[in-house]
Amino acid sequence: MTSYIHELPDWPKFCWDVSRLAESLAAVRHRQGRLIGRMETLGFPLRSEATLENLTQEILKSSEIEGEVLDREQVRSSIARRLGMDIGGLTAADRHVEGVVEMMLDATQKFAEPLTEERLYDWHAAMFPTGRSGMTRIKVGIWRDDASGPMQVVSGPIGRERVHYEAPRASLLPKETKAFLDWFNGGAAIDPVLKAAVAHLWFVTIHPFDDGNGRIARTITDMALARSEQTAQRFYSMSAQIRQERNAYYDILERTQKADLDITLWLEWFLGCLDRAFDGAETTLAKVFGKARFWERHAGAAFNDRQRDMLNRLLNGFEGKLTTSKWAAIEKCSQDTALRDIDDLVGRDILRKEPAGGRSTSYALIGP
Repeated sequence: MTSYIHELPDWPKFCWDVSRLAESLAAVRHRQGRLIGRMETLGFPLRSEATLENLTQEILKSSEIEGEVLDREQVRSSIARRLGMDIGGLTAADRHVEGVVEMMLDATQKFAEPLTEERLYDWHAAMFPTGRSGMTRIKVGIWRDDASGPMQVVSGPIGRERVHYEAPRASLLPKETKAFLDWFNGGAAIDPVLKAAVAHLWFVTIHPFDDGNGRIARTITDMALARSEQTAQRFYSMSAQIRQERNAYYDILERTQKADLDITLWLEWFLGCLDRAFDGAETTLAKVFGKARFWERHAGAAFNDRQRDMLNRLLNGFEGKLTTSKWAAIEKCSQDTALRDIDDLVGRDILRKEPAGGRSTSYALIGP
């Protein structure tokens, strides 16, 4: 029978090889410090825009890791509204998006406050406002039970499932979660970045809820990283990088949860993933700077509200091809009005018509 890390006699006394981690930890901490220092030299509007973009990415990609696709504009608008940012053309968000955003902002904007049982309950309830995960009714805002059997992470078709992991019994959760929260809120002598990595593994191993454990584990990671940087502003997205490395992420988790309490391999992977997330920050910053330069170049130009909204959508990373029908649907206008708006921007060398014509005619921003 497969044994899991939480069944070991010394659980949860994790250990690791400090010498193997020293170089990569130092490199990550150096890059982290340089990124924060660089961002602090920017004006408040650019820092806010970078935070908005990275929080949007964090929420979208954390959900994508679990196979759930959220509406980007809903997420972005919900964050902006809660942070008091004027981005124009706010999109109404559904209850689920609002709940996920509320959880992430509570973790990152109030990172210094203790993580408590009630706070975790509130996060979970915010994630599942209908009390359902898909078509399945789940226990919301409270620890899971074993009424329908042990909590398992499985894959594969019915009848040929593969069990990747089995969590601790529900009866152990009060003890397990108390130990985790005491450690997380305590002043353990551990580097704050390593603490984020250990917290992620520890929480997802306890697996205390019916659903949403991975997303909450990644939210706790963001909270711990914010503590390590002592800032609520987010300039990179760990979940965006994990999404790119999704298979490796699940593989290292499974391997670690079926091994011993030496978690050096997990910590090595986490540090490497975080380092690569900093690379992704450069792409985000390039987008933020590009958007700022665009509006600087066109500071004296006159745009109607529809045009300004669609240009911002394009600058923020519009998904798919921009057509007159999409413009009309988004801006709630006729296709004739949409075409006039677009033709005006084409005539000003702001948009260009893509090569494919006819019914497939689409448009794109002209680069600087």
